[in-house]
Amino acid sequence: MDKLRATFREYMDELLYKVQWPTLEELQSSTVTVLIASILIALAIAAMDFVFSSSMGGLYSLFNEFTTRR
Repeated sequence: MDKLRATFREYMDELLYKVQWPTLEELQSSTVTVLIASILIALAIAAMDFVFSSSMGGLYSLFNEFTTRR
């Protein structure tokens, strides 16, 4: 039980005194950066999805036209 208590005490000491937590300004800046990056990545994926679905729709209609003529 003493080992468990000592381990917990070491964890608390590290979290309270050794970890350098970000300031509010750093946290806000990082949050905005992640939000902007997420939006840009989502837009890129949406654009790729649109291009892929459009091209596949065109190919499907060509294939469908070819198979119905026979």
